[in-house]
Amino acid sequence: MTAPLKSRFSPSPTGLMHIGNLRTALFNALLAKSSDTKGEGVFLLRIEDTDLERSKSEFVEKLILDLKWMGLDWQEGPGKGNEAYFQSQRQALYENYYQQLIEKEKAYWCFCSEETLKLTRKSQLAQGQPPRYPGTCRHLSAEKVKEKRAKGEPCALRFKLPSKEHMTFKDFIQGDKTFASDDIGDFIIKKADHTPAFMFCNAVDDALMGVTHVMRGEDHLTNTPRQLFILKALNLRSPQYGHMPLIVGFDGKPLSKRNGSQSVAHLREQGYFPLAIANYLARLGHHFESHALLSLKDLGEHFSHRQIGRAPARFDMLQLQHWQKERVLKLTDEDFWAWIEPEVTPWVSRQKAMLFTQAVKQNVLLPLQAKTWAKQLLTNEVIYAKEAISAIKEAGTEFIQTLYQLIDKDGDYATIHKNLSELTGKKGAALFKPLRAIITGQLQGPELNKLFILMGKKLLLARTHQAQALIKETQNDLR
Repeated sequence: MTAPLKSRFSPSPTGLMHIGNLRTALFNALLAKSSDTKGEGVFLLRIEDTDLERSKSEFVEKLILDLKWMGLDWQEGPGKGNEAYFQSQRQALYENYYQQLIEKEKAYWCFCSEETLKLTRKSQLAQGQPPRYPGTCRHLSAEKVKEKRAKGEPCALRFKLPSKEHMTFKDFIQGDKTFASDDIGDFIIKKADHTPAFMFCNAVDDALMGVTHVMRGEDHLTNTPRQLFILKALNLRSPQYGHMPLIVGFDGKPLSKRNGSQSVAHLREQGYFPLAIANYLARLGHHFESHALLSLKDLGEHFSHRQIGRAPARFDMLQLQHWQKERVLKLTDEDFWAWIEPEVTPWVSRQKAMLFTQAVKQNVLLPLQAKTWAKQLLTNEVIYAKEAISAIKEAGTEFIQTLYQLIDKDGDYATIHKNLSELTGKKGAALFKPLRAIITGQLQGPELNKLFILMGKKLLLARTHQAQALIKETQNDLR
């Protein structure tokens, strides 16, 4: 019986999870849910915390919080399954495999200092050669190694690559790949501080945990032949590897805080919905036929590694906002109010909760925007946009006075709009722009008919007074 597809996410807890990490987790979770698995795929979470200096328990907790908030639950990982899913708990296991490689003469101790290695790389680059380890300690005798270790000389364990061999594998995203062993050079699998190198423990754990598919960024592509050589030497089963193009920022450069990247925690704090983030990231470098907001289950069923593109995926905040808008519009009025209530309660009474919700829902992506509209619409703290001021000045005091009289007589928006047009002779934008500017201080925003009901006659009249004062103020400034 064929084992089910098993994908994994194996982060290092050295900081907050960002967009790039999250997309990797999402793609692997969706791969496990995809139609190719017939619902039997497994998503595994492994914490790669061998960097004892930088790995922090607080980052593990935040990582797990982020994944659960996103709905990316794992079938195997911390809290689920019988394995030790923290690499810091698997040291004895790694030592066993190190010993196997030493006994097979497929690994050796290297005593070269970091300073020596830096000088070697510098010399190689100056001669136009690729920087790789020249094998300085490869032929040290057993006696010499024993002597150096007895003296306590710092040493790392290197994997001894076979010469004149090629490692060929099928990348399930990018196609066939071939690497020559002579172009790689012997690499470190156990560092001088006695901790395992990523290259080694990552490959060994994938094999021992039965991972069948490793989907990761293409910055790991050159790691793959090294890991395949390790697994071959240990007679361990290797997974299939697929390397995704990286995400770049709005400027085409690697994604960073400077060009658009944000932590998952920051997106959550702003009020982004996990499903909006998932729908955006699932389409970042992957094609879906559907343009609708999909559940995680539906995203998984329609996900395919064959639909992952080859070009770098450009992060676009406007696209994320599009999916946030789609998610907001799916909220019931009650859920929308519960979402924004903490931000708007100082200005929106419970009696006006639904009126406010229905007025601003189409114009709100995040709770802070609801707060801005609450202050803009229901207080005297109106912030006038530059274009709105121009529209008010162009309409003039007579237009404002007419509007005041109509509001004072009848608060119904449709009636006021009709009579204002007849009395001023203005139509279309010439009527609508100054009317909106006077009432809201902006030229775009919620529907005016809903705002008239929400704001009420007293506040609407106050807005006409403020508009008059604004004209006088600008006139005085010109004197």
